[in-house]
Amino acid sequence: MPKVTFREERCKGCGHCINACPKKIIDFSSKLNSKGYHPAAIIKDKAKECIACASCARICPDCVITVEK
Repeated sequence: MPKVTFREERCKGCGHCINACPKKIIDFSSKLNSKGYHPAAIIKDKAKECIACASCARICPDCVITVEK
């Protein structure tokens, strides 16, 4: 099963990954990071739907997303 990791403290909440995800399993977290942004995260109970396409990681301007197959 693929594993997607977000370095939430570096995320500025731009939302590019949310738009790029073909399965629509990424959304903004309800909590704030130390910089005051709502970081992106995988929606609970949707992680199993990830196809490890890495579209989210490729589009991230701050390289905060890691996708492992």
